[in-house]
Amino acid sequence: MFEAFYPQLIGLCTGSLLLTSALMVWRHSLLASIRLLALQGMALAALVAVIGIAEGEPELVLVSLLIFSVKGVGLPWVLAHQSKAAVKQIQESPRLNPTAALLAVTLLTILSYVVVSRVFGLGDSVTGHAAPIGLAMVLIGFLLLISRRRARSQLIGFLMLDNGIATLAFLTSGGVPILLEFAVSLDVLLVVLILHVFAGRMRTKFGGTAVDQLRELHD
Repeated sequence: MFEAFYPQLIGLCTGSLLLTSALMVWRHSLLASIRLLALQGMALAALVAVIGIAEGEPELVLVSLLIFSVKGVGLPWVLAHQSKAAVKQIQESPRLNPTAALLAVTLLTILSYVVVSRVFGLGDSVTGHAAPIGLAMVLIGFLLLISRRRARSQLIGFLMLDNGIATLAFLTSGGVPILLEFAVSLDVLLVVLILHVFAGRMRTKFGGTAVDQLRELHD
């Protein structure tokens, strides 16, 4: 019974991952981006759970619970730990306008399908056909990193890039051992905590976290 809905569930999960990635590029509100990041983490956890159930691997189900806890709840909570009123006031002024950003997302997604199909091959499996979504998330994460001006917004791009790498790993090779995933998640959480504290001190000392303003102070 489950196998009959397996392709639809994989498509739903990967479609949600790509949709949240595009919306994070389109939205300029930091609070909205954090909420989308949480939804993306939950969609990634659901994807891993679906693969684990379909392949009969309880270890992947445990990994999905870990991903849900860290990427769906923990990391977004850390980013939104300051008062919501303060977060709502933070509006990003990206280097790309919304139309150009969505066009770039479309081109990067097409490029991902071309690269994966030509270089690696999509294969006959359902997960193999969905693998380009992971590469697209990685490229879109890089797009956020170079198009955002504020440190926190760039941090969201870094986390999306990490989600893309995890998505690609689970779709192509069934993922990584649970201990390795746990160690990587802790490393990412530690990096986010450090960068979050650093961004908070930047805001306190310089009145903002816009990278361009810091370059001007350096000059």
